[in-house]
Amino acid sequence: MKNSKKIITIISVVIILIVITLPKIDFSSSEAKDEAESNSKSLMLNVDGKILNPESLQNRIFTNGTLIGNEEVLLRSETSGKVTEILFVEGKKVNKGDLLVKINDAELQATLKKNFIKEELAKDKEFRAKQLLEKKLTSQQEYDVALNELNSVRADIEYTKALIAKTEIHAPFDGIIGLRSVSIGSYITPQTQVATLQSINPIKIDFAIPQKYYNEVKEGKEIEFKLPNTNKLFNGKIYAVEPKIDQTTRTLQVRAIASNNQALLSPGAYVEIDIVLSNINNAFMVPTDAIVPDIQGEKVFLYKNGKAVPQIVKTGIRTEASIQLISGVEKGDTVIVSGIIQLRPNTNVKLSSVN
Repeated sequence: MKNSKKIITIISVVIILIVITLPKIDFSSSEAKDEAESNSKSLMLNVDGKILNPESLQNRIFTNGTLIGNEEVLLRSETSGKVTEILFVEGKKVNKGDLLVKINDAELQATLKKNFIKEELAKDKEFRAKQLLEKKLTSQQEYDVALNELNSVRADIEYTKALIAKTEIHAPFDGIIGLRSVSIGSYITPQTQVATLQSINPIKIDFAIPQKYYNEVKEGKEIEFKLPNTNKLFNGKIYAVEPKIDQTTRTLQVRAIASNNQALLSPGAYVEIDIVLSNINNAFMVPTDAIVPDIQGEKVFLYKNGKAVPQIVKTGIRTEASIQLISGVEKGDTVIVSGIIQLRPNTNVKLSSVN
């Protein structure tokens, strides 16, 4: 009985030793090892890289704006009455001071003639009173009465002339007049829109920029702009910046001015604006696709000794296809720019091409 237990114990120990030793024994042949190495190499990922070298970069703002006339006014009458004359041609240029519309002023003209007659009589009366005063044949009070009467009539004349002036609409500046909304014989009031007058050379551009550019966009800054779906560029210059930031949109209103000698630009048009804020001569640029979101911010994969090594970076200016790396990389680093989705830290990689 004791011998049987002893035999069982010895067998158990042998089995345990075999189990422990078995995993350490290499049963594979040299052919199996070669196949494993071949499979390892086949798992290496082919990628493209970009060697970081300083490049020139322009810090630009792209925004949209609206063209407005240098001067613009909605022509209205200062008084009510019937239109007797229209002295402008729609869509044509007019000069400052030109008479554009005349309203019936027959009653005012009659009142003016009446006042002129009164003025002549008052002048004669004042003249006689003055001569009598010089000869001491009348009192100073009687002369003052005659003089006040003359001045009163002259004031009536000026008042009537002012009323007559309100029956005329003159061009307040040189410009192009628009389509008229009245005809001869129409009865108009101060609320009636007669036409619009625009001065379009030079022309102004209104646009808005994000508040973060408040200290970079100042009076005198040059801009470029164009009409949508065209390639012709126009140059302008900022001449005024709204001092208050819009609380709703958090944007800053800006106004620029540009030459319009050929009348190619029309008020109300939508334009695309490009503003160069600064020039950077030592920027590191990579394709936007090379940037990977990370818990700590953003990262790229660098090629180092056949491995894809992650590196946290800080980004700056974005263009249509590239982005600036501000920190985290150095000149000469190779940034992997393809196969980003398949990359994991320390993935085996092989450079197919390098830019």
